[in-house]
Amino acid sequence: MTTPATTPPKALSIAGSDPSGGAGIQADLKAFSALGAYGMCVITALTAQSTRGVDGVHPVPAAFVTDQLNTLYDDIRPGAVKIGMLADTEVTAAVRAFLERLRADEGRAELPIVLDPVMVATSGDRLLSDDAVDAVRDLVPLASLITPNLAEAGVLLDRDPATSVSGMHEQAHRLRDLGARRVYLKGGHLTDDAIDVLLDGDDVQELTATRVDTPNTHGTGCSLSSALAALRPQRPDWGTTAHDAKAWLTGALERADELHVGHGHGPVHHFHALWS
Repeated sequence: MTTPATTPPKALSIAGSDPSGGAGIQADLKAFSALGAYGMCVITALTAQSTRGVDGVHPVPAAFVTDQLNTLYDDIRPGAVKIGMLADTEVTAAVRAFLERLRADEGRAELPIVLDPVMVATSGDRLLSDDAVDAVRDLVPLASLITPNLAEAGVLLDRDPATSVSGMHEQAHRLRDLGARRVYLKGGHLTDDAIDVLLDGDDVQELTATRVDTPNTHGTGCSLSSALAALRPQRPDWGTTAHDAKAWLTGALERADELHVGHGHGPVHHFHALWS
């Protein structure tokens, strides 16, 4: 699936921690490693979480998020960045200041920045306050690619989620009007197949895979956005990157039942191509 360069790309995840290892920072680092990137992380929140759900969230103080980002950046320049859970407005502002520093750094304009706007739980419950949602909206123009699911796209646009593939096309264009440079809109269970929509400029691609029948889908969104960040420095364009990331995730879902982790929705198998 991946052909790492002699020196692997350095991928940074800015996200929350998942003690069960299936989502958040832990999933990001596994996806980076599985796809030939050297993983680094800055933690924005601690969670009390398992395969059964989230029992608590403890945001890391924004000043310490800034300390983590600046200390790392002064030593190691990332080749790609993935942004996940941002627990509150202060943390989001700290991450925005870091992204603006990246944009201002000469020669870093093409640095791949993947924003996964984690706003809505699988249950449909909102995870962020209105103020925090507005703060995440402000990050959208600073990213190279955003990866909302249907519910999160609806929140960003202040509209109902799309209910058809044509509606996904429309909302992807509306997200671009919001300032997004590129949009990867995840279709979830909208159709019998797993259909996502990639909007890159005026080019729209539908990425289709056979839906995998498994309850073990914990961390799917985190893992996909991390795969996109890890692969983009190793691929010629975003279209190829998206195709290969989706193919890898489909394989991770197909092999997820082999892991037997937890008593709820288990994780996808990040290392399905590497473990016998």
